[in-house]
Parts: sequence; C-alpha cells; structure tokens
Amino acid sequence: MTEAPENVNRLDEEGDVAADYLEELLDIADIDGDIDIEVRNGRTYISIEADGEDHGLDSLVGQDGEVLEALQELARLAVLSATENRSRLVLDINGYRRGRTVELSKIAQDAVDRVKSDGGRVALAPMSAYERKIVHDAVAELGFVSESEGEGPRRHIVVSAD
Repeated sequence: MTEAPENVNRLDEEGDVAADYLEELLDIADIDGDIDIEVRNGRTYISIEADGEDHGLDSLVGQDGEVLEALQELARLAVLSATENRSRLVLDINGYRRGRTVELSKIAQDAVDRVKSDGGRVALAPMSAYERKIVHDAVAELGFVSESEGEGPRRHIVVSAD
C-alpha cells in the first residue's frame, strides 16, 4: 500500500525539520554523527550513527534510553513548532532502539512461555508507549493477548491467554 503524496511530503518535511534540529544539537555538543531519514508505515524514522569512533553519541542515549526519549520529544516539538503538525517520528541513536526491539521481542516470548506454563497473567515492567507497542505486536503475533495497565511512568503490559 502506497501512501498519499501529501502525507509523504508532510513526513519528508517532518524528517527534514527534525534532522536539522538534531544536527544543530550535535554541533552545539561537538558530537559527530551521520543522520539518516527514512519514511515507512506512515511514520518518520531518524537514525544517528557514529561517524567513525563514537565520540559521545552513547551519552545521547543515556541510561535505559532516557536521554534518547527526551531528544525524540524535543525533535517532535521542533517539528510542531515549524510545521504546526504533531509528529510521531522515531529517533534511534547508534542502533539502541534496534537492539531494544530484539530485547522486547524476547521479553514478549518469555511472558507468553510463562502464560503457557502457568496459565495465569504475567505483568511486565513499566515501559514507554513505543516499547509497549512493540511488545503488544510481538504478543499478538504469538497468538496471545496483552493489555496496558497503570498510569504514567508505572504503565505496563499484562499478558494472558485470552
């Protein structure tokens, strides 16, 4: 399914605005990185990879991706300010989200295995909305049910057979 041209143009603009903003931040912090923009599945994905040696990019991920989440939100706000459109862009730095997706898929598989063996419900640790989406998709793909419970920073997923 191809996306409507106006949507693709909006997503391309979103990527350009966010990339410019992030490039300015990298310049201020004197950190080198290659910025790549990709539009897929109705969303803009921006990745920043180390240009040669790391030279500080990992510090922009932070513990458990906290700094990465903050930078993603700042990039979304930059897009909102420039275009008056809310953004759902996803920022990845040095492949952190790629690696985290693999971890989350394993967490989903482990939860499903526990539900299969114990029969009950399995509550997972709190995670961001983006991470919950990855887990929900992985659990559904395995033929099980998941739902988010809790509020704010304590929002988490519960996996069950039905």
